[in-house]
Amino acid sequence: MALSLAISPCPNDTFVFDALVHGRVPGAPPVEVTFADVDVTNTAAERGAFDLVKVSYAALPWLLDDYHLLPCGGALGRGCGPLVLTLEGADRADLSGATVAVPGDRTTAYLLFRLWSAGRPPARIEVVPFHEIMPGVAAGRYDAGLVIHEARFTYHRHGLTALVDLGEWWEADTGLPIPLGAILARKGAVDPVAAAGWVRESVRQAWADPSTSRDYVLTHAQEMEPDVVDRHIDLYVNEFTADLGDAGFAAVEALLGRAADAGLVPQTSSSRATAWTS
Repeated sequence: MALSLAISPCPNDTFVFDALVHGRVPGAPPVEVTFADVDVTNTAAERGAFDLVKVSYAALPWLLDDYHLLPCGGALGRGCGPLVLTLEGADRADLSGATVAVPGDRTTAYLLFRLWSAGRPPARIEVVPFHEIMPGVAAGRYDAGLVIHEARFTYHRHGLTALVDLGEWWEADTGLPIPLGAILARKGAVDPVAAAGWVRESVRQAWADPSTSRDYVLTHAQEMEPDVVDRHIDLYVNEFTADLGDAGFAAVEALLGRAADAGLVPQTSSSRATAWTS
C-alpha cells in the first residue's frame, strides 16, 4: 500500500522529499503526496489523516499520543526564525493595541510570538493565509504581520520593516536553534525506524545531486525566483534536517517546556521519550 505523506509546497520540503516521493529510496513504499500549508497539516494530523506528516513543533503536545517524532526531515536551525513585520516608518516599539495577522494558531511562529509578546500582547490576532499577510500589512489592514520562510528574503519589496526577528530573540535568550517544523510518523501505520531511514536517504540524495530535484522544487515553489528558492533551501535544509541531535532535541524541549509553563500548550513528556532516535 502507498504511504500517505503531507508536506508543504515550500522548497525545503520538496527538496528533502523528492527522492522518497519519486521512488528513488531503496526499500521505501510508494508515496502519495498531499501539499498543504502547515496550519492545515496541524489540523489534519489531529484526525490521523496521514502516515507521514509535516507539522509545527508547537502542535506536538496535541499529537504525540498518536505519532512518533522523527529525528530528521524537519525544519530547525539558526538564523531562520519568524519575523514580525510592520510598515516602514510605523515607529512601533511594541504591539500594544495592534491587530496582528498570523499564519496559524498552532504554528511555532505564533507560539514564539506569544512568548515574546507576553508582557505587552496585541489587542487582536487574525489567522490569515500566509500569502495574504504581507500585502495586508502593506495595505493597512493589519498593524503587523507574523511571517516565516521566504518572506525574510522579500518583505522589503512590500515596504515593510522587521520589528523583531523572533529567531534572534530566541537564540539570544536560550542559545538554542529554532524548532520550526517536525516530521511525524503515525503510530501503527508506519515503522518509525524505517521511516527515519527513508527520510535520511532522501535527504542524502538531495544533497548529493541537487539538480535531480530542481524541476520538482521549482514546480511547487509558488512563483518564487530561483535565487530565493536557493536561499530558502540553504537556510532551512541543514545539519538538523539530517539529525536533530542533542541541540535539536534540547531546543524542542525548551520551546514546549516554556510554553507549557506559560499555560500556552498542554504539558508533554520529553521529546526524546516520544521519538525514535538513532
